[in-house]
Amino acid sequence: MTTGNPDAVFDWIDARAQARQEAGLARQLRPRAAGWDALDLASNDYLGLSRDKRVAGAAAAAALKWGAGSTGSRLVTGSTELHTELELELASFCGMQAALVFSSGFMANLAAVAALTGPGTAIVADKLIHASLIDGTRLSKADVAVMGHCDVASVAKALSTRKHERALVVTDSVFSVDGDLAPLPQLAEACGRYGAGLLVDDAHGFGVIGDEGKGAVHDAGLAGAPNVVMTMTLSKSLGAQGGAILGPRRVIKHMIDSARSFIFDTGLAPSSVASALTALRVLKEEPQLAGQARANALELTERLTAAGFRVSTPTAAVVSVQAPSPEAAVAWANDCRTAGVVVGCFRPPSVPDQISRLRLTARADLSPADLDRAVDVITRTAPAR
Repeated sequence: MTTGNPDAVFDWIDARAQARQEAGLARQLRPRAAGWDALDLASNDYLGLSRDKRVAGAAAAAALKWGAGSTGSRLVTGSTELHTELELELASFCGMQAALVFSSGFMANLAAVAALTGPGTAIVADKLIHASLIDGTRLSKADVAVMGHCDVASVAKALSTRKHERALVVTDSVFSVDGDLAPLPQLAEACGRYGAGLLVDDAHGFGVIGDEGKGAVHDAGLAGAPNVVMTMTLSKSLGAQGGAILGPRRVIKHMIDSARSFIFDTGLAPSSVASALTALRVLKEEPQLAGQARANALELTERLTAAGFRVSTPTAAVVSVQAPSPEAAVAWANDCRTAGVVVGCFRPPSVPDQISRLRLTARADLSPADLDRAVDVITRTAPAR
């Protein structure tokens, strides 16, 4: 029997931590205070609803009525009338037959990929899909082909030459790093031609894309298609927490019966369900919020481009600004924070193309003065180019 020192079992973690530190890739938590007054360009609160009194008030009222948590899995005690109400309204708003609410968007994506595939299935995935979709493909034990970014021709070829009858194409709608839009109509055409399903993560499109914020799937004319399934999060445009899968009724029933991250996970807390439901109703009443978020993203892009930065072209509310190195990106983001403007910082391994960036999110509630301040701070604190 091998003997050893229990104190040394995790020494390898120290070596990994040192390597990350030297590469400028160490991360840290930054707790924010309740009275935080910085200009927030880092969160995904695209419509500015997380602190809306109607939305927050609904969460408080639901907690008092239903309790602090859901008390169990959705199949035991974790489903409330609020969950059903939200599912019905989400499906109706997005033009889908049915919806199922999860505790997070991550869990929804794990469920959608794993439950719709499995051994003997071909998955054809964009190389820049979200980490939760990647993890879903790993759990699925399906044959996975990773395609070039938004490369419809390669997707079609992979579908036409696949070895398995069942196939699923997996993509984000709006990609989270640069905010570019997937060619959904063309992908749907390829899926229809070769008998495949299409799974679209609309986390960054819902609430922002389309005249009423119904999302990229709806805007592409794919809502209600028999081979299209959509996932989303409740934590971005709806300012709450949780996730959902939307699609044909038989797909949603299949999720209830077989998706492990639904069956064995505690249901979403009633307070989060109520806040998401209220935010959805606000979006219905104020559809102009979607256009405001996109307009603010476009203005940030135009002004930062004019200032000489390399900036992505936004299709939704995400704007990325390239930095010369991971270390420069971290320093730039820290300097912005010190100046009162909080921005995201994306660097390897979060960005497969190895290009470090500041990631900005243009909320619908940003004022002209907010935009002026953001451009000024980002420009003043920029590293040497």
